Amino acid sequence: MFDHVKFGVSDYAASKTFFLKALESLGVAVAAEGVPTYGVELINPKSKTSLCLCQTEEKPAHLHLAFTAENRQQVDAFYRAALEAGGKDNGAPGLRQHYHANYYAAFVIGPDGHNVEVVCHEPEA
Repeated sequence: MFDHVKFGVSDYAASKTFFLKALESLGVAVAAEGVPTYGVELINPKSKTSLCLCQTEEKPAHLHLAFTAENRQQVDAFYRAALEAGGKDNGAPGLRQHYHANYYAAFVIGPDGHNVEVVCHEPEA
């Protein structure tokens, strides 16, 4: 549905580092940086969807950002990397069967208080 999502962050360097490390297992990488008022564009080369971060002086409203994983190992890797990058636990990897039988997800709180989720909808391989 989405082509890209852009939002402001209070600490550009910390947020860029956090999202790059946390989403590395999904194949996310820097696509562009330094375009005026655009900040950094992080892209998933398979889906071609991107996340754009820019510095703001405004206090960002908290978001819930959910990223799709191809398998449960990517969810686990996201969770470990996000915590190592300074994220705060908001739900360890596991099944959330109240959504559906194969909803395997992990949640962390990022630098600006955003709830960042990675979810796999596939059964365990």
